[in-house]
Amino acid sequence: MKKKEETQPVGAAEGGRRPTGAAPTGRGGKGRFSSQRKAEAVLRLLRGEELDALSRELGVMAATLAGWKEAFLAAGQAGLKSREPDVRDEENARLKQLLGDREMRLEIHRQAAKLRGYELPFIPGKRK
Repeated sequence: MKKKEETQPVGAAEGGRRPTGAAPTGRGGKGRFSSQRKAEAVLRLLRGEELDALSRELGVMAATLAGWKEAFLAAGQAGLKSREPDVRDEENARLKQLLGDREMRLEIHRQAAKLRGYELPFIPGKRK
C-alpha cells in the first residue's frame, strides 16, 4: 500500500498548491508571472528583442507575450489621456453634491406628503 506522500509530486502540498517558499513547478521552473516580470518582458520586446526568442526563453506562448504588450501600451495610452484637475472641476463637484442633496430632500418631502394622504402637484415653472 502506498503512502500519501509517495503519490504526490515532490514539493506539492495537499490541494494542488505548493507550500510557501517552495520552488515553482512547470513552465521550465519559471512559475507564474508577476506584473513586474510581465512589464520587464514587454520592455524587452519594445527594446527590439525577437518575440519568438523571448517566448522560448521565458516559456510563454508568443500570443501571450503579444497580449501583454498590447495591454501595456493601452494602459500607457490611457495614462497619457488624463489631465490635471481644474478649478472648474472642484466647482462642478460642489454643485453636483448640492444638487444631489436638494433632490434627496425633495424626494423625502414627496414621500412624507404621500404618507400623510396627499400628493404635491407638480406644476413646472410655478412656485408658491
